Amino acid sequence: MGRAFEYRKAAKMKRWDKMSRIFPKLAKAITIATKEGGEDPEMNAKLRTAIQNAKAQNMPKDNILAAIKRATGKDATDFSEVNYEGKGPHGVLVFVECATDNTTRTVANIKYYFNKYGNGLVPSGSLEFLFSRKAVLEFKETEEIDIEELELELIDAGLEEIDINDGTVYIYADYTDFGTLTKAVEEKGIEITKAALQRIPTSPVDFSEEQLEEIEILIDKIEEDDDVQACFTNIS
Repeated sequence: MGRAFEYRKAAKMKRWDKMSRIFPKLAKAITIATKEGGEDPEMNAKLRTAIQNAKAQNMPKDNILAAIKRATGKDATDFSEVNYEGKGPHGVLVFVECATDNTTRTVANIKYYFNKYGNGLVPSGSLEFLFSRKAVLEFKETEEIDIEELELELIDAGLEEIDINDGTVYIYADYTDFGTLTKAVEEKGIEITKAALQRIPTSPVDFSEEQLEEIEILIDKIEEDDDVQACFTNIS
């Protein structure tokens, strides 16, 4: 399952490394989490995760604190979390998650990307059943961690599957168990390097390298947008 959503991981990570907008996106996630659940990471699992992800991208501590402060200020921006679904080149399915203070601007931008580089948007909810929403946590594989024992211990926290790929451990649960699973892993003394809610395709599709190059153009344009927080496809 891990490789299904981590398609062409090297290319994807290269994009993110080049994105000058990565810190603003991380800051927005922190701000939204703070507004939803308060500024104490110990009491707010979503905020704790957002901070972990920011640190994994080497976001400075001052930026993290500033994002939290913005959420608690009297002039804090209200963000709406909205999703868009569409079809890209060669019939690839694309699910886009956004956080915006101007939905008119956001929908216009997303629609433009799909019309120019893909096959247009589809009605909301059309692709929902083609993706499983999962809590996905990542951490480094070490000799100290007994994977089989860990798997047994995390079942009560909602664990569904463990996958190991290139020294990274991926653990999966239903999205409703995100907070419970995160807390259970942390209580084991394991340092989580990344945690997120992922939309994993139920029937991933293979594409040729030539097709993937065209698809990448659309995905690049979408992910470069300031309002886009995550983009998922049905690429295997």
